[in-house]
Amino acid sequence: MNFEHTEDRRMLADSLNRFVSEQYAIEARNQLAYGAEGHSPQLYAQFAELGAIGALFPEDVGGFGGKGFDISVIFECLGRGLVAEPLLGALVVGQALVQAGSDAQQQKLEGIIAGTTVAALAHDEPGSHYELNNVSTTAKREGDGWVIDGAKGVVAFGEKADLLLVSARTSGSQFDTQGISLFLVPGDAPGIARRGYNRIEGGRAAELRFNQVRVGADALLSAEGLGHGVLERIAGYGVLALAAEAVGAMDVAKDQTLEYLRTRKQFGVAIGTFQALQHRMADLLLEVEQARSAVINAAAAIDEEDVLAREKALAAAKYSIGRIGTLVAEESIQMHGGIGMTWELPLAHYAKRLVMIDHQFGDEDHHLARYIALNQKN
Repeated sequence: MNFEHTEDRRMLADSLNRFVSEQYAIEARNQLAYGAEGHSPQLYAQFAELGAIGALFPEDVGGFGGKGFDISVIFECLGRGLVAEPLLGALVVGQALVQAGSDAQQQKLEGIIAGTTVAALAHDEPGSHYELNNVSTTAKREGDGWVIDGAKGVVAFGEKADLLLVSARTSGSQFDTQGISLFLVPGDAPGIARRGYNRIEGGRAAELRFNQVRVGADALLSAEGLGHGVLERIAGYGVLALAAEAVGAMDVAKDQTLEYLRTRKQFGVAIGTFQALQHRMADLLLEVEQARSAVINAAAAIDEEDVLAREKALAAAKYSIGRIGTLVAEESIQMHGGIGMTWELPLAHYAKRLVMIDHQFGDEDHHLARYIALNQKN
């Protein structure tokens, strides 16, 4: 099998990497990521102009990509630059529109692809862990529309999102797979209380409270009660994106650690000549390549019609990324010594991001259990 990217993907990756290195240096990135906004709307619009958002969606809805490898290429570039912009929300909400949206709903993709609409997935709830079927937020019919009540937690860029994709239960009990519906809700809809805060690795998130939020019948995405299948599908795209982002971040952490081992001297020689550190670094390089292989496998599988094979590949990738990402973060810092913990060293921020990626869309333990359960279905 040929794993080389197409010329178009290579050109897009080159453009993105160049833009990030010129416009998103670590000092500027940290000022934005840890600031009051958590990102730069101006830079986000420039990412859109470069095609970083359009490449996440197929041509028939206004994009020019949408394949697994398109997504992995984009997010690997973002990971290399620790880009703290709301592209993950654009991907998962946009893919929900692609997979299940009506013609009228899919028109919202225009703003998402142009970078003028910030979209966010509001699914996780306080105490819900990572189970997609754990939904206690409710939506009840009222006239021709719906009334939504409940709470959502850690909604990435949810504080100022223009468009929210909200999961709510329209029937059944809290853990039922059936009875979950999805709604497209304006971020400024009356009744939404938003409490924003900075995430530990940069960017912003929010706790959302829905108090008698009224939406029209056209807000319902897909059929009533069948939102779980859509959630599972778009969560897969989120997993792939995060895994690719992690590989990009691992590459930078690995390169910075290698450079440090070559230049830091102790007893008059570079510490990279010490056999113990050489062994640790060799093990780390092998693990990074294992992570890259898992992402390639997931990117190839996400477009397949075989649901079981697709979900197994995604679960394997996220498990691998969770384990290896944490290992890379820990080993890189330890081989740097005390300087590895300093704010001024870029590595510290890469390490934080690698650790926190594990906690988005299911951590290492969750996906290991999921992979085992999927294997038992064979």
